[in-house]
Amino acid sequence: MADRARDPHSPAPPPGADPIAFPFAPPAPDASAVEVAPGVLWLRMPMPMQLDHINVYLLDDGDGWFIVDTGLHTADCKARWETVAASRLAGRPLKGLICTHFHYDHAGLASWLMERFGIPLWMTYGEYFTMRALGERLPDPPPDGLVDFHRRAGMPAERIARMLAGLRRDPFMPPQPQSFRRLRAGDRMHIGGRAWQIIVGEGHSPEHACLYCADDAILIAGDQLLPRITSNVLVSSVEPEGNPLQLWFDSLDRLERLAPHTLVLPSHERVFRGLRPRVAELRAHHRQQFALLAAALAGRQRLSAFEAMQVLFSRPLSPAEDMMALGETVAHLSWLRYAGEIVRVLDEDGVYRFAATG
Repeated sequence: MADRARDPHSPAPPPGADPIAFPFAPPAPDASAVEVAPGVLWLRMPMPMQLDHINVYLLDDGDGWFIVDTGLHTADCKARWETVAASRLAGRPLKGLICTHFHYDHAGLASWLMERFGIPLWMTYGEYFTMRALGERLPDPPPDGLVDFHRRAGMPAERIARMLAGLRRDPFMPPQPQSFRRLRAGDRMHIGGRAWQIIVGEGHSPEHACLYCADDAILIAGDQLLPRITSNVLVSSVEPEGNPLQLWFDSLDRLERLAPHTLVLPSHERVFRGLRPRVAELRAHHRQQFALLAAALAGRQRLSAFEAMQVLFSRPLSPAEDMMALGETVAHLSWLRYAGEIVRVLDEDGVYRFAATG
């Protein structure tokens, strides 16, 4: 990994740039569908959590259909797919499943859909094998590296225990698919007369597949580009010295080069236009996070990652949110560290603390 990180902050859109617009009302999460382009159906699957839905898509291939993403491994989502198969496919079969990335709201029903409908799975190599590696329930006792990562971040022992206990109770862990067909950056999938180019994003997950039809300027964006919320970009015990925010900024650069009038089909919230203004908003969000950390580290102040987390996330957090918030805080600290703006020292108590340079 390079020691210096490139500045991710390109200028904001010029005055008069098109605003973010939402041309379609969303479907209800009840197997309803909205056609956002000929042969492209937008559906929603329910999620029993604060983020209460995931968008999934059906692509008409003439003699059958492709699914993009799955929903959670729940009886409710299975029932919705049964309704979709019975009412939305015009009597034609499902032909394949494409999962943008390994997170279980996107791939949790992959194994069930493959078996139930006899269809293959397309994923990138990095996403498939990350899913297989991380798809088991957290053991008790937990791996030493997982505990040490949070301990070195300054998280109190009782908070670590609460977080791990919450993760063990996760009700959505799915069975894992045993095979896949590999997607690579630059590949083209020909579905329904469209050529969908695979654009790989990083940062949120290791090898996230977006699908882009240049002829019609349609982007199936997964979690790489959401219209209102920001995707979680975190450092974890799996790659504790990673710099995922730099990978995220590089991925935004790739998306920003697409046609400005692109219709973006995200995995959460609403289908939208305004790709470039949204990329600018995401960059501005991370600039704000960097500024908050820089202010907290001003002078001779030294903070652990857990203390810095209180700066970025002031509200009470659930165990799962603890994991994501700490990982995202470490990601911001790591970007600043690789950029040479802060330093990290392992103190005598075994906790990493960060301070401004100079």
